[in-house]
Amino acid sequence: MLDILDTVQNWLNERHPIALATVVHTWGSSPRPAGSKMAVTANMAIIGSVSAGCVENAVIQEALDGLYDGKPRLLHYGVSDDTAWDVGLTCGGKISIYVEPLDIAFCEITADLVRQDTPHAAVTILEGDLAGQKVLVGSDGAVLYASAGLASNQTAILADAAHQSLQAGQTKACTVAEWNVLIEVHQPRPRLIIVGGAHIAIALQAFARQLGFEVMLVDPRKAFATVERFPDVAQILHTYPDKALPQIGLTTETYLAVLTHDPKIDDPALITALPAGVRYIGVLSSRRTHEKRIERLTAQGVDTSLFDQIHTPIGLNIGAKTTEEIALAIMAEIIAVKNGVAQ
Repeated sequence: MLDILDTVQNWLNERHPIALATVVHTWGSSPRPAGSKMAVTANMAIIGSVSAGCVENAVIQEALDGLYDGKPRLLHYGVSDDTAWDVGLTCGGKISIYVEPLDIAFCEITADLVRQDTPHAAVTILEGDLAGQKVLVGSDGAVLYASAGLASNQTAILADAAHQSLQAGQTKACTVAEWNVLIEVHQPRPRLIIVGGAHIAIALQAFARQLGFEVMLVDPRKAFATVERFPDVAQILHTYPDKALPQIGLTTETYLAVLTHDPKIDDPALITALPAGVRYIGVLSSRRTHEKRIERLTAQGVDTSLFDQIHTPIGLNIGAKTTEEIALAIMAEIIAVKNGVAQ
């Protein structure tokens, strides 16, 4: 949703009728997961994607039809392996997509929550007399929005299901009571903190933002960490990491890339982050440099059992040579950890 919010808001400001298409479920292979969205205006302006091929064309036509008749529709497409690439399903399979006229009140509330990275879950009834009815809940299960067409007991049932999915962190299509529904879960974006405004950091923050990370930069050296060099990061902090990292906040969804080669900056970052239980810590250095670092940190009283958390030399071994290749290797390692295929 975050990818299309600004464009959709501009369309709303210009009073364009908008239809929203959402991937409900896939079988086999699809380049877009459940919850992926595409918005379409009546004059066929498009933002977002629900596949990667001519399924998109069919969905756009259904979206235009939905704007005309005001009715939501649940669409199903099946593709053979032989023709899969032509319609965007890389190995064949099936895909279900829900298309509806945009619920503006619901969209505005959801947009605020997404922009603020506030956890929430929304449940939409996909078929039947109540198709299109929605319930939105916050992290505590409180109802933030409910469609006017729902009775209070129906709202309560759907809200409970949405809250359970939010706690499980799972977007899914399922059956709740007698309804076929889609429950969409939004969790805060993973956060990448880069320590050191090195040239590699410029490429790294670009990759990270494209992959959905919120990026922050920490470097007490103001000449390196400038808005001109890093115009798109969420925040730049010109303090040492032992002050900056607690200010930002370290969680299990924090990823840390330490890139300065300067012990006066690197060491405080590690001393602060190692006991905090962050998801990933990578340090740009050679193995010999890291051995000296371990000696320094041990002498400063850091628990030696924590050193296994450190990924160094940072990044997957892809034979990287250029700045961009090194940044790609770092981001690939971070994604491997995020997706549970690396420690």
